[in-house]
Amino acid sequence: MKKEYWFVIITYIAMQLSSIVGVPIFMQIGSYTGMPADELEVKSAAYWIVFSFLAALFLILFLMRKDMREKLDTRNQTSVSMSILWAIAGVFMALFAQSIAGSIEQMLGVESESENTQQLISLIYKVPMVIFVTSVIGPILEELIFRKIIFGSLHKRFNFFISALISSVIFGLAHGEFEHLLLYTAMGFTFAFLYAKTGRILVSMSAHIAMNTLVIILQVVYREDIEKMLDTAQAFIGGLL
Repeated sequence: MKKEYWFVIITYIAMQLSSIVGVPIFMQIGSYTGMPADELEVKSAAYWIVFSFLAALFLILFLMRKDMREKLDTRNQTSVSMSILWAIAGVFMALFAQSIAGSIEQMLGVESESENTQQLISLIYKVPMVIFVTSVIGPILEELIFRKIIFGSLHKRFNFFISALISSVIFGLAHGEFEHLLLYTAMGFTFAFLYAKTGRILVSMSAHIAMNTLVIILQVVYREDIEKMLDTAQAFIGGLL
């Protein structure tokens, strides 16, 4: 693995752990506004997520500047038109993989709701700017770390299955929800397939961004409508039974 890749990984880990220091600092700054303590804590966490993710993105892009300047070997890449089609198909593939993994988890007695997702949704309600982090910046960072660097490095030594499995499990563990490890691993495996199939990190990145954006739209914008539809459906089924 390239030396700068290790610095990229360290930067990503530091970003994930930075809230331990960053949130209290933001709370101290915000304390002068007279904001209630509960609201101050939530908003400080939200603003720190935005700040830390942006800082990490700029630093990682700087560390990977040589990669971006290198001429790509187009022989192992699909055409632009096929890459676009794979990116679109990748969204549905990721959602399908997510639904299958989710069904298996439910059969094993795991609750369907992701605590990580629900926490992010609550932050979005307080600070809408977090949407940009969860929908765009997060997927970009994750594809660079888990697909381009980790999967890409492993794929030089092992076959696709082993490389995708290891990188996807690490991807799942990084989310800190061990009960949903299968769910995250399934999604990571899908994005690894897209990257390996097309040879373009932009394909898996685009599919990841689109999937996260769709989930956020359904969870935030249409959440009440979906809950009403589910309540109606349950009432209808209950009436039939």
